[in-house]
Amino acid sequence: MGSVALIKSTPVLIVDTIEPSLPFWQGRLGFSRPVEMPDEGHPRLGFVILTNGVVEVMYQTLTSLEKDMPHQAAAYHGDKTHVFIEVEDLDAVAESLDGFEIVMPRRETFYGSNEIGYREPGGHYVTFARLKR
Repeated sequence: MGSVALIKSTPVLIVDTIEPSLPFWQGRLGFSRPVEMPDEGHPRLGFVILTNGVVEVMYQTLTSLEKDMPHQAAAYHGDKTHVFIEVEDLDAVAESLDGFEIVMPRRETFYGSNEIGYREPGGHYVTFARLKR
């Protein structure tokens, strides 16, 4: 079998409302919002892409998912995603996210990583790591 040329991977985080998660990514980490779509029939976002040019995350509301892919929405039971992001400066991340919920205190791992984990306002888990190379 030959290999498949993959370009990138982007997590899609399902939430009830997107707006509470925006300060985590945009306000504190400097992500931009190049794509957004209103949630039809609601005065809020239904879908958004957030990026810093290297890392990208997408958010979609459950009501938007129900309209777009009802079978997937039916299988969704409030599941939360775990996102792992490698960074150059873990101190800068910790300073930027001061006040957000830490769910994994800063630690050194057996595989040579310095990490800290947060729960972003939508309930998903985001681990930031500085890997020793």
